[in-house]
Amino acid sequence: MKRLLKYTAWPLAGLFLLLVGPVLLATSSSLQGAESWQTASRESAGIAPRPEQHEGAIIQVYGARAWSWRGYFAVHTWIATKEKGADEYRVHEVTGWRSYVVNSRPGEPDRHWYGARPELYADVRGAEAGTLIPSIYEAIERYPYPTEYEAWPGPNSNTFIAWVIREVPGLEVALPSNAIGKDYLGNSVVAEVPGGAGYQFSLGGYFGLLAGVREGLELNILGLSLGVNPLALGIKLPGIGELALRNPNPMQDGAP
Repeated sequence: MKRLLKYTAWPLAGLFLLLVGPVLLATSSSLQGAESWQTASRESAGIAPRPEQHEGAIIQVYGARAWSWRGYFAVHTWIATKEKGADEYRVHEVTGWRSYVVNSRPGEPDRHWYGARPELYADVRGAEAGTLIPSIYEAIERYPYPTEYEAWPGPNSNTFIAWVIREVPGLEVALPSNAIGKDYLGNSVVAEVPGGAGYQFSLGGYFGLLAGVREGLELNILGLSLGVNPLALGIKLPGIGELALRNPNPMQDGAP
């Protein structure tokens, strides 16, 4: 009996560590949203500057808690772009309820994701954004999974955003640790991190290690990540994400 307890204690402790964050979120009232996706808010959160008020090019990376119980574990991410002089934004994301999962269309850049308020992860503007936007469009066209979607471990919406960021030199954005799917590398096992300076190892998104200047250190077990981020002065917890004092990503002065 003692031997059995010895061999089961560590796996049980690991499982508890992985699930404590999602369980805390599930039992709190902080993520309670609309009862139906048809009635959930898709209104702008008022984060992005209005096109008529900002002439220059803009790139913004957003994320919000996934719909329903999935939000206890992960966020959904997307990229918004506005070319110089344009009177509208284009929103680029993957959604799993279409045969062609990639969506790249005009829209509100900072909409609530079916009731969940978006968070701005990165904000690039001006000449730098204008240089990067054409490369973003080209990367979207080359996305290798345009008709594939698996919520776990990928490819999914976060796989798409991580892939686009990696494919655009100069667009260095660290995605949050609870963006499940960002570590899905397809047939590859090693890749540069989206944040630019660093590398990650991943076995199909089920298990992996990541080390980057912007991302810090992450251990991925079954899609759930934990770690530390010295640059952001933060820690990463499964489901909860990153608790940090700083944002390591590029942010326009005055952006939220």
